[in-house]
Amino acid sequence: MTIDQLDPAVLPEPTSTYTHGTLVTGATRTVFVSGQVPWAENGTVPPDFETQCRLTWRNVLAVLAEAGMGPQHLARVTTYLSDRKYREAYGRIRAEVLGDHRPAVTIVITDIYAEEWLLEIDAVAVET
Repeated sequence: MTIDQLDPAVLPEPTSTYTHGTLVTGATRTVFVSGQVPWAENGTVPPDFETQCRLTWRNVLAVLAEAGMGPQHLARVTTYLSDRKYREAYGRIRAEVLGDHRPAVTIVITDIYAEEWLLEIDAVAVET
């Protein structure tokens, strides 16, 4: 299986750890990760954004691990932020989690289902 980045020359270079598009060839398994939120195992939600963000990514990776996958299998990630002031911190933490891997990414600034959640992340991962 290959996951190739699609960054056409007619588009500006991506500004962060993402690609304009993702081409998946030879995938035999696909995982659709439901929106993950910053819930700890005991159901609590930390008050600060960075802790919430790391916890939410941990929850995404836990779903992938359940399928025998990791962050390198992500083809698409959609993140919902409750406020645009979190963009920079989110981008930094996403880069830590994904390393050199660059899936297709969308970030939406919006209200989130529960007021205490500052973000939610859903994703699609693929594997041969």
